Formats: sequence, structure tokens, C-alpha cells
Amino acid sequence: MTEGQGGRHAWIDASAGVAGDMLLGALLDAGASEEAVRSAIDAVAGGGVRLRVREVTRAGLRALKADIEVVDAEPPERHWREVRDLVERAGLPGAVERDAIAVFARLAGAEARVHGIEPDEVHFHEVGALDAIADVVGCCAALADLGIVTVSASPVALGSGSVRSRHGRLPVPAPAVAELARGWQVSGTGDGELATPTGMALLRTLADRCEPLPPMTLEAVGVGAGTRDPAGRANVVRVLVGVDGEHESERLVLLEANVDDLDPRLWPGVLQGLLELGAADAWLTPIVMKKGRPAHTLSVLCRDTLAPTMRERIFRDTSTLGIRHSARGRVALDRSFAEVAVGSGRVSVKLGHRDGVLVQVMPEFEDVAALARREGRPERLVLQEAQAAAAAAGLVVGEPVSRS
Repeated sequence: MTEGQGGRHAWIDASAGVAGDMLLGALLDAGASEEAVRSAIDAVAGGGVRLRVREVTRAGLRALKADIEVVDAEPPERHWREVRDLVERAGLPGAVERDAIAVFARLAGAEARVHGIEPDEVHFHEVGALDAIADVVGCCAALADLGIVTVSASPVALGSGSVRSRHGRLPVPAPAVAELARGWQVSGTGDGELATPTGMALLRTLADRCEPLPPMTLEAVGVGAGTRDPAGRANVVRVLVGVDGEHESERLVLLEANVDDLDPRLWPGVLQGLLELGAADAWLTPIVMKKGRPAHTLSVLCRDTLAPTMRERIFRDTSTLGIRHSARGRVALDRSFAEVAVGSGRVSVKLGHRDGVLVQVMPEFEDVAALARREGRPERLVLQEAQAAAAAAGLVVGEPVSRS
């Protein structure tokens, strides 16, 4: 059984840029288990890569360098659907699998827009080689091992000049990086390419907001090194891990819009899109408007820094002409995850706790449904078995949270 630590927050300092190997090095330096990261990478890459970790200095500062050595000198190009299949077949913990797939989905969406094709037609070359797959899976596994519940990040330095690619020399930021940076605070500080597509996709998928270092009780600092050691600046990504200082009372914004003329088949996609953008919650309420017209109120709860992005998405994806907003506060339980064995697989269990005592124990239904499909069994039976396995592992409401 693996368990996260409730309320842990990670802040990514990308003020000197961000790349997948740099973020992985920072997370390992912050305390993530090399064994857990290697196991996840091997499960997906099948021995096609090796992870080597070493201490280096960048601008005189100690940092951890995570090197991904590709065993195959000419790894095959892979379409997005092939990468997705690799991850899904690897048997990763539920949260790691979901995060890794989400990162590559965002990357595929950016590449598709840049090249004017459908996401499933995207074939990864620079960004999809085995080393990038290892960076993505390794970072997601490291976050899970550290028990990170929430992630935020600084503005990103993209660099300047030009970079050589398979398609020739391109201006910095490269097209895919620029696409991935939409809605984030960026700068052209620094020479050369400072943000890679893989690094930017990881940051945009895992971090729910762009902000300065937030209030928290600091527990660990990790420093991950880039390959170059240029004069005048430290080529590093830092990760600061601590207990969220705002988790007792979060400041949120509630956005609301009344809609009476949207095809109801579109609503599931609208809600899912808002959640993927980082909304804390999104829901519909049936209402009756003037002249007796049936309609829905769309409600979106998010951090205030995300409100502009959410408003743009609501205007884009619905037919509303106006959006109300109001300040809200939220008190949330500390949250963490555990894993239990069920049938031929494993299911993540979400734990809600306060003052070290379990208050909620909930198997992740997506894991339950996926396992039920693989085994050809009813979801309700797999859910019952997951609940029983959680209880057998000591995950019972009213019991203390295990730190083992």
C-alpha cells in the first residue's frame, strides 16, 4: 500500500525555464523514491531506457541531474494512440496513469493544432521518444510518491533566439511550446530554448494555477539541473514542497451562467473541459427562466487566478451572453491516496482526513470501472471488493491515518 501525505502542495519555480528531465530531477531531489520512479518508467518503457541520477553544479549551485539513457539507438516514432496504449497497458497506479495520459493528451492537442491535424494523427518524434515518455511517467510517479495533493507554478521563462528541430530552425518559443503556454504568464528571459514541449505540458497539466510562492509550511526543496551550465544564470528547476497554508480556508470564485438554448448533449464535454482547466468543481442546476423556459445554471468554482481562463472557456463552449461572479470560501479535508489490491489489479482509494483521523474513505470509481471492464465483471461487485479491501487495510472512518 502507498499513501500520500494530506495537504501537501508543490510549487514549481520555472523562472529559469522548464524541461521534463529538470522537473524529474527536482522531484527526486525533493525526496521522491528513485525505486518508485524507476519501476513506473520500466513498466511503460519495457527496459528501453535507463534512469541515471547524479549530483552536478549549475552556476555554482548543487542540483540533481536526471539522465534518461535510451537503450535503442533509433527508437520508433509513435502516434499518440500508441503512447496512450503503452501507458494503459503498464499497470501503473491509477493516479499516475491518469496524470501521464493527461500530459500526453495535452501535448498531442498542442502538436495537432500546430500542424493542423487531429490529435490521434500526431506522431511524436522529438517529444515522443522514449526519453520523453520516461520524463512524463517519472514525474507523475514522483508526485504520487511524494503525496502531492495540489501543484502550482511560477511564470515560465521561455527563452529567445531559435532552436533546431526536425522541421528546420524554428523561433523560440517553438510553436508547440507557445501553444502550451496559452493562458500562462511567460517571459522571453534568457538565451536559447529554456522551455521544452514536454516540460511545458507537464507544468500545464499538473499545476492548476500560476502564482508566486504561496503560503505554506516548507518541508522539502528539490533542485533539478538542465544539461547546459551557461554563465550568468543557474539552469535549474526548483520544487518547493510543504503543507498548504491556505487549505483551512481557500479563497475561491464562483462563476455562474444561465443557459436555455444549448444542445444538452454538449454539457458533459463542457463540464469536463472546465475541470481539466483546473476548476475545483463544475456542475449544472435545472431552472425555469422567464416565460417558463426550461434552462440550466452552469456553476464553476475555481481559484481567483483561474477565473479569467474559465470565463473565456464558458463563453467559447456555451451560448451564454453573460457570467456572474462572486467570492466564496471553502474548507476542505486534507486529502491523500492509498492503493489496495482488488482481483487482478489495484485500485486507488481517496482518503479525507482531519487532525490525523480518517473522515472519508472512497475508492476511485474510474479505477473500479476500468478494472471491471478488464475482468468482465459488474462494477458494483468490484466496488464492493475495493471497499472491503480498504477496510482490511485499516482504512476505516474514525481510525488514525497510517504513515507507514
